[in-house]
Amino acid sequence: MTTTDKIFDSLLVMQCQLGNKKAMELLVQRWHGRFCKQAYWYTNDIEVSKDVAQDSWSKILQKIHSLKDPNKFGSWALTIVTRCAIDWQRKHKKEQENINFYQKVNTSSQAHQDNDDMVFILLKKSIKELPKNQQIVLHLFYIEEYSIKQISKIMDVSTGTIKSRLFNAREKLKLILKKQKL
Repeated sequence: MTTTDKIFDSLLVMQCQLGNKKAMELLVQRWHGRFCKQAYWYTNDIEVSKDVAQDSWSKILQKIHSLKDPNKFGSWALTIVTRCAIDWQRKHKKEQENINFYQKVNTSSQAHQDNDDMVFILLKKSIKELPKNQQIVLHLFYIEEYSIKQISKIMDVSTGTIKSRLFNAREKLKLILKKQKL
């Protein structure tokens, strides 16, 4: 970034702090592409990176009045984008693990169709060894495809409890299946 660009951005930031909407639009035009690239580095998904950049803009524009040194806008704003991307990553890590797990199960079941019935019976038997509340959460989440929030409402418990039950059920199921060499 050239010195001229940095000075221009600094002036735009000061204008934004004074409430100039046009300066805000120019700042968004100048930086949005960089924010998307920064977010993509963490998410590896173009659409998600656009969403993260958009969320970052809302935080940046809310907090721009607190920026004391307009010359530091770039690093300050990119830090916000990075934090938003990391937050997204943490939030969706479990979902990605579930997808990977099901892809592995689907791949192995397609490769071993002769064993499908036996695997299904073994999996069903293994699930029955879990506590009833964990069985219900697994069923609602994987079979009925309800979200954690929806399951929380159905079972009338907090989302944290549902997440905990789902996590514990997966962990116990992994142990049971390892013992049975699945």
